[in-house]
Amino acid sequence: MSERLNGYRGGLKLAVLDLAGTVIDYGSSAPAGAFVELFARRGISVSDAEARGPMGMHKRDHIAALCALPHVAAQWREKHGAAVSDADIDRMYADFIPLQMSVLPKYADLIPGSAAAVATLREMGLKIAFTTGYNCEMLDIVLAAAAEQGLQADTAVCGTDVPAGRPAPWMALECAARLNVYPPAACIKFGDTLVDIEAGLNAGMWSVGTALSGNMAGLALEEWNGLTEDEQARLRSEAHAAMKTAGAHAVVDSVADAPRIVARVNELLAAGAWPGVID
Repeated sequence: MSERLNGYRGGLKLAVLDLAGTVIDYGSSAPAGAFVELFARRGISVSDAEARGPMGMHKRDHIAALCALPHVAAQWREKHGAAVSDADIDRMYADFIPLQMSVLPKYADLIPGSAAAVATLREMGLKIAFTTGYNCEMLDIVLAAAAEQGLQADTAVCGTDVPAGRPAPWMALECAARLNVYPPAACIKFGDTLVDIEAGLNAGMWSVGTALSGNMAGLALEEWNGLTEDEQARLRSEAHAAMKTAGAHAVVDSVADAPRIVARVNELLAAGAWPGVID
């Protein structure tokens, strides 16, 4: 980090929030199910856990990553008589778009506490930005659903707005550029995937994982509430550990805890601590 960045003592100015699994769609069910269905239509078996593996990437990159899995590649070769090609991936992505759009309204409920957390962050003086691996048409559907429930951002960036999706930093940096916020130490990023963590770090921002509301636990709210306390504790421990190993400055169960993290970061920044240990 430069001396200028190390010397920043102002407060946070911008919160960059992922959408599915962080502020909307508890369990990030919409994209996972669509990927499983997409491959099933081609006679290829992909599990829910495998579908979630590359979550957070641009959706075409996500499809390519799934095609590169050894057992998926073997199934494809057996079923179609040749290795999967770039043209195959392009066709799958083209098919994925209407499939994903058709299920988005079904998974449009805000994650509990997200609207209140965003309202508090605004009261604390932060601007709000959304990022997503969805394309612009999908983003419009999700933004409309969020707005109907009282949640809006100052800007929103999707994977097709930038040269490369996560783990590249461009979506997060585009949010900061649109809202004229700098330096990166004045920005904090929240997301439910490991590539969210990487993207925040690559952008030079504070990077925080949301461990239970999205892809890491991979359970809808009803499924999570149906677990025993021991099962919940195990999943929480595993998800928190994975995100910390990925380099997260902090990990929370959901974005509902964002105001506490922002308050702590502001304390660290005032003390000249970058990157401090948040929790």
